[in-house]
Amino acid sequence: MEITQFPGLKDPIHDAQITFRALLDALSFPGRTQEIFVQLTPPPGLTLACAAACLTLLDLETTVWLSSDFEPEVKSWLKFHTGCHFTEHPKAANFAMIQKLCLLPAFSNFNWGTAEQPELSTTLLIQVEPLEKRESVRLEGPGISEKRVIKLPLSSTFRQGWLEINRSYPLGIDVFLLGENTVIGLPRTTTLSIENP
Repeated sequence: MEITQFPGLKDPIHDAQITFRALLDALSFPGRTQEIFVQLTPPPGLTLACAAACLTLLDLETTVWLSSDFEPEVKSWLKFHTGCHFTEHPKAANFAMIQKLCLLPAFSNFNWGTAEQPELSTTLLIQVEPLEKRESVRLEGPGISEKRVIKLPLSSTFRQGWLEINRSYPLGIDVFLLGENTVIGLPRTTTLSIENP
């Protein structure tokens, strides 16, 4: 399959600015859905939002870990458009891309940064399928007025791992949950709990 069949952003500067703003707002206001409206035809296996995020965040100086379920075309497309490097070791990655939330490795597999440089942690780009089972999850922390309740497909394993991240602050990881053209941010400062009916 020719890489050129899947071009990058139609207006690289403007579209990257739109996407970066959405990603920034996603982390600034955890749990609030941000929409990404750009013209882009991603390769099979990438949502528009995830593809746009990659073209905005990745460059020659970034190292990426891909979950094994991505098609080879995705790696070729990312390399062609961003020049990023790839690693087989999650802890060595600046960014980790997970095609399906249900296949997310344990958070301990990724780099949580150091006390001196917590910003060196891995950022996770996780694609979320629209039909995944969702529960009402209460989010609290910086960027949230009192509390926010949204429906997310987060398993008990995810929530337990996230609790350990909260306890390890300022170490930890930041997460983007990416739909077809939406993104929700979960910074390491956000606490998660099930909202009982």
